[in-house]
Amino acid sequence: MGVRGLQGFVGSTCPQICTVVNIQELAEHHRTKYPGCTPTIVVDAMCCLRYWYTPESWVCGGQWREYFAALRDFVAAFTSAGIKLIFFFDGMVEPGKRDEWVKRRLKNNREISKIFHHIKSKRDEPGRNMFFIPSGLAIFTRFALKTLGQETFCSLQEADYEVASYGLQHNCIGILGEDTDYLIYDTCPYLSIGDLCLETLETIMLCREKLCESLGLHVADLPLLACLLGNDITPEGMFESFRYKCLSSYASVKENAGKKGNIILAVSDYISKVLHLHQGEKKIEEMLPLGPNKALFYKGVASYLLPGQISPWLVQKPKVIITDKQVASLNPESKQEVPMCIDPESKPEVPVCTNSESVQEVPMCTDPESKQEIPMCTDPESKQVPMCTVPESKQVPMCTVPESKQVPMCTDPESKQEVSIYAYPEVKQKLPSEAEAPLNLEAFMCMHPEIKQEDTMDIEPEIKQVTMLPDSEILKVARMHHVHSESYLVYNIMSNGEIECSNTLEDELDQALPSQAFIYRPIRQRVYSLLLGDWKDGTSTGPVVKEWFVYPGNSLRHPDLVRPLQMTLQGGTPSLEVLWLSQDPAAQARRLDSLLACFNLSSSKEELQAIESPLRALCCLLIYLFVQVDTLSLEDLHAFIAQALCLQGKSTSQLMNLQLDYINSRAVQLGSLLVRGLTMLVLVNSACGFPWTTSEFMPWNVFDGKLFHQKYLQSEKGYAVEVLLEQNRSWLTKFHNLKAVVCKACSKESRRIVGRTHWNSHYTGGRQYEHDQWRRY
Repeated sequence: MGVRGLQGFVGSTCPQICTVVNIQELAEHHRTKYPGCTPTIVVDAMCCLRYWYTPESWVCGGQWREYFAALRDFVAAFTSAGIKLIFFFDGMVEPGKRDEWVKRRLKNNREISKIFHHIKSKRDEPGRNMFFIPSGLAIFTRFALKTLGQETFCSLQEADYEVASYGLQHNCIGILGEDTDYLIYDTCPYLSIGDLCLETLETIMLCREKLCESLGLHVADLPLLACLLGNDITPEGMFESFRYKCLSSYASVKENAGKKGNIILAVSDYISKVLHLHQGEKKIEEMLPLGPNKALFYKGVASYLLPGQISPWLVQKPKVIITDKQVASLNPESKQEVPMCIDPESKPEVPVCTNSESVQEVPMCTDPESKQEIPMCTDPESKQVPMCTVPESKQVPMCTVPESKQVPMCTDPESKQEVSIYAYPEVKQKLPSEAEAPLNLEAFMCMHPEIKQEDTMDIEPEIKQVTMLPDSEILKVARMHHVHSESYLVYNIMSNGEIECSNTLEDELDQALPSQAFIYRPIRQRVYSLLLGDWKDGTSTGPVVKEWFVYPGNSLRHPDLVRPLQMTLQGGTPSLEVLWLSQDPAAQARRLDSLLACFNLSSSKEELQAIESPLRALCCLLIYLFVQVDTLSLEDLHAFIAQALCLQGKSTSQLMNLQLDYINSRAVQLGSLLVRGLTMLVLVNSACGFPWTTSEFMPWNVFDGKLFHQKYLQSEKGYAVEVLLEQNRSWLTKFHNLKAVVCKACSKESRRIVGRTHWNSHYTGGRQYEHDQWRRY
């Protein structure tokens, strides 16, 4: 979200900060200045999802073929200009930002209620002004970009820090995103995705130096300004009284700036006139006062400091030493010395290039194990020989793929070519998140001994997530898959025991369909059993995973505490070492058995294996859904199968031109429900060691929102199967085969799928399954 009020202020009061630039010209200038370096832009992908999703229809579950085509055009525009793109996605929600995350999810709930009210009253697609991104868009975008040959990273903390850090360390020509935090970080230029014209590669560059000039500040003052105005770490209300004190004594109020704009000017004026005096830091504490918020305030300022940077507001006191006991209590895993920060003023002229053969800026030494060069941490004060610390990433074993057919693949729906998502071995050498921690707690305490150890309670959990993990080889493999966007939720479950899922298009007034959070919970519980399996001693009830899932009636004040659910698997549950690393030919069979057991479909293995890809994974998901949800009818099954078959013969332009008679709110929910199921397939497949190629459950291969909606409306009206299949005889045989597999598997669970005319009028559904009750409230 960035800094409160800064975006509006820049647009209305300081337009000189914004400059129209041509990215291709920036790239040419970069090539001239740094021969041999590939011009690179680092992309905050989460900021770009709305820009990338250009299809007119979004409410039906997603127009995935159209979306894939839009991504391909985006990548092609930069590739043709000789510009390299590096994409970053949010990998987890930091504990300190959970309240902000909850606030946004509850706001989204209100927007979703308006969407369903519109659908039920107007029966048409809501306009773009009500746009809500389709479920799973961020997850599947990662795999789409990998299919297109792009380097894609998933963060180990808030992505904006890793984006800013990567941009600075790799001398990128810019950061492409839409977040005012990029004006605060002292990193490469900030380019607006919202203003990008793809045809000309022109956009707006927001200049932090010009912002400082307008406010009378230095770039090093911006983190302090951001925290005083309020951001994702320091709540807006924390310094409200201080801001009004500044405003009341500010003599240069501007009428065109508005209230928020004048507050920004007043606080900046205070920083420039008062806090630049001697002992400015002490003045902050006297003026605010910080009180119990001291640790949070310093954490907020320090969160903007990239590796090698210092702040004049966090005065270093190198002579103060924390005892070994104190360090151990803060970070018992750490055996490293407390590193000193490097003064950004002393940066050498030579840039860091993204090319492996180019000259490096940071002093390097060689890791005797890997023979690779790694950066040293230099202490400019002590002039001692720098200590070489081997980043954890150097110890991460490469994942051995037993057979080539097991390598996770994504398929380009146009070219039909499969691309390995392990196809970027050079990326393994430069994990951006593994080379440095965002905020070294020991160094932070060394700089600020006046902050008591108990004051760091708000800081410590965040650091634990990144630097206090158990020293497990299998966890390092999970971490590697996470960082390179090859898995979904697995590392979060193993490292933190906490996961989240954002809003889904679900109608809180419709009680007939349970929330996806409950429908897919048994799958997640079996995955927890697989990933956290050491507890199975017969007496323990198992660990608890904190689930922050959005569903109607959930206030999100606390997470749902969910325990693992043991799987029924012949021969017992295999270890993660077997599933992830074994090259034994029998291991592949164990992987598939584990995947089917997560869906409770072990008894249908033979029938499912007989189905061709990509319909096999979809069939697995449909069986699970129809067993779980009694309110799914035969008409729903016909629509799901018909759309999957017809999709195989449709081009992107045909799907784009598809017109719907009207929009049905139940079909909207079913479309989102199926796509959420596809994300569960990603989770299970990665947890089980990739028994299926990823292309089998990429939505552009098995689902289109408008096409499903069309088939749903036809099926609801009682159209014959031949009409649903557009009179295609070859699809008719496949249709009946798929339907037979689903119905047979459901009958094994005493679930008979019937048409809606057979439903009891009072029936509302709500099937109890695997000790998990669905309670909407």
